[in-house]
Amino acid sequence: MDDPLQLSVIIPHLNEPDDLRRCLLSLNAQHADGIPFEIIVVDNGSTEMPAAACSHIQNLRLEREILPGPGPARNLGASLARAEILAFIDSDCIAQPGWVRAVVGYMARNPDIDLIGGEIGVLLDNPACPSAIESYENIYSYRARVYVERYGFAATGNMAVRARVFQSVGPFGGIATMEDTEWGQRATSLGYRIAFLPEARVLTPSCKSFAELARRWDRHVAHEYGKVAGRRKAMLRWFVGCAIVVASPLAESIKIMRTDRVSGMRNRLLAMVCLTRIRLHRGRRMFDLALRGGSSRFVENWNRERS
Repeated sequence: MDDPLQLSVIIPHLNEPDDLRRCLLSLNAQHADGIPFEIIVVDNGSTEMPAAACSHIQNLRLEREILPGPGPARNLGASLARAEILAFIDSDCIAQPGWVRAVVGYMARNPDIDLIGGEIGVLLDNPACPSAIESYENIYSYRARVYVERYGFAATGNMAVRARVFQSVGPFGGIATMEDTEWGQRATSLGYRIAFLPEARVLTPSCKSFAELARRWDRHVAHEYGKVAGRRKAMLRWFVGCAIVVASPLAESIKIMRTDRVSGMRNRLLAMVCLTRIRLHRGRRMFDLALRGGSSRFVENWNRERS
């Protein structure tokens, strides 16, 4: 009789077959640890189903969700999962050795913990010479510990939850939401306990251009604006926030010089340059939204780029 599954790994996918193949190979290698797990890939409307990328991968199921958004894709995967622990990873992430072992082992040793967020690092094209964007993202883009310990959610690029807890909290939101933030904070507000697990580590590629990084922040800013639009006091705080964002690189320079997430003066200076550019961009977008509204156009642009 086969050993019972201990983990269901759920991966949403949209038009990234090469990244997905790399992700799946990293997961396939985890079978060497002897822990039985399944993989559920949920395509979310790609021009072609990633059957080739999924071939020769152990215990994999390929499905399709036509409702746009990674949230609905993850929801379908969760509904099909057979294990008592669900793990979510993005198709462009690479699970580091021992990822499955770390998740399953931690959840077994800590029955009082309901969901976990793992570490997320940047996959460098050339580790000897990181780009400005890579240096910046290494410090600022994937602050997995901060998400868990300060804000009460885990990024779905590296998250695990007990299946019964997921069913109790309910599904991820749709494409118009920051689904991981909203779901995680909904779970913790209900009293479910979250923990950070650095041993469960994945790597993900950095944005390839400043324009791509800016579009990512456009979506985030648009979602935040949607929470305050039309409320006078909230809008006053929004304008103050614009000024703080624009001025923040001065204060952040100390953090950049002290961080251990990048090394060398060159990489710290590159991170500082990129930080300044993106904070000025964010401030400009925040000011533009406050004057003109129309936050949906930034979300739509982001979705169009991914389709």
